[in-house]
Amino acid sequence: MCAEQSSTSPPTASVTSIASGRSPLASHFDDPEQQFEASTLGMWVFLITEIMFFGGLFASYAIYRSLYPEGFAVASRHLDYRLGALNTAVLICSSLTMALAVRSAQLGRSRALRLFLALTMALGVVFLGVKVIEYSHKAHEHLVPGPSFQFEGPHARTAQLFFSFYFAMTGLHALHLVIGIGVLAVLWILAWRERFSPHYYTPVEVAGLYWHFVDVVWIYLFPLLYLISRA
Repeated sequence: MCAEQSSTSPPTASVTSIASGRSPLASHFDDPEQQFEASTLGMWVFLITEIMFFGGLFASYAIYRSLYPEGFAVASRHLDYRLGALNTAVLICSSLTMALAVRSAQLGRSRALRLFLALTMALGVVFLGVKVIEYSHKAHEHLVPGPSFQFEGPHARTAQLFFSFYFAMTGLHALHLVIGIGVLAVLWILAWRERFSPHYYTPVEVAGLYWHFVDVVWIYLFPLLYLISRA
């Protein structure tokens, strides 16, 4: 995304947190490097399952869009691409702050880590706030699929299908973002307690992978839902 995280592995020397007096090394690992690699691998496996999950949604959307191109294009024009573009910029900036948080953890800069985690969470909240505004507009315009759905013109049924995809895909993405904000809040508390150091920052690293994945999903959602019909 905006900035790349360092791929350096944590040293295998000291693993004890000075502030807490406890070792972050789990008993079933031989050394911190093995723990770091296992944690990173576990997150990548999880992200692969998430890619398959969202991939199914993207494939379904592509199939129905190919079947009803005109109806999907007409419905897509009822989305505010300016709000979508704003949220895209917000998430790109949050990806940068998350990468800076990881780098701060690697360098043992606790205050900078807390700052960048807080900025990332704040940008996530801004994204969700914009989404709430957008959803409220759709509810006011009776474009939420269901008994109250209203759409003028010959493409009403296709438009309802489009907005079903829209709310399902963006809603699931927003849910993942809420989970990410919760994870970052826990990391902020741990950083405040001085639980991370240059010898141990694995939770921050794997959380960064998750956050970047959520950002990348939106990078695909934005043009698919907002821009293709405007080309």
